[in-house]
Amino acid sequence: RIKLADGKERQLQSISSTMFYSVDGRPMSLTEFIQSLYDTLSLPELFSSEEELRKLWSAPRTRDTLLKRLEESGFSKTDLQQIQTLIHAENSDLFDVIEFIRFAAVPIPRKIRSQKSIMNFENLTHSERDFIDFLADQYVARGVEELDEPRLELLLEAKYSNVIEGVRTLGKVDVARRLFLTFQRNLYLERSAYQGSF
Repeated sequence: RIKLADGKERQLQSISSTMFYSVDGRPMSLTEFIQSLYDTLSLPELFSSEEELRKLWSAPRTRDTLLKRLEESGFSKTDLQQIQTLIHAENSDLFDVIEFIRFAAVPIPRKIRSQKSIMNFENLTHSERDFIDFLADQYVARGVEELDEPRLELLLEAKYSNVIEGVRTLGKVDVARRLFLTFQRNLYLERSAYQGSF
């Protein structure tokens, strides 16, 4: 159990083999590393509230910028993935790791997030719904990296054998992009939307 500056405790799995390092390469204990990450996540230059974090994380470009800024501060995606294991959140999102450290929030499984995202779509055509279901399956299986900006073309190829066929099936490039971005925006709803779901 690690108590941070907000007065709340975070419980992590006990480990002996994982090493953490400061931005200048100094070895750190898990407690030091988590405290340092908490301090960094508390900087208003990154985000000022849970709502702002959701907004930044729900769009591929701003999510990528946030991850790069964290890496520049000494917290790589690999570090966040190690913490994901330590808090038993392997089936959740890296967003949940950040929320857990900064706001002491219980991680939400990717499956629950994807189900809620799908429920927030209205008036989808059959082909649009099929594409959204495919995006959900990819996200649940592989995580948020599947939803990075450059992945849209690869996802269209994986689903429809090539991008042109994907665009033809969905109607327009703009439709594919809108579905791709809206699915992500819907993944990160206010926590109250998930009450009773997990």
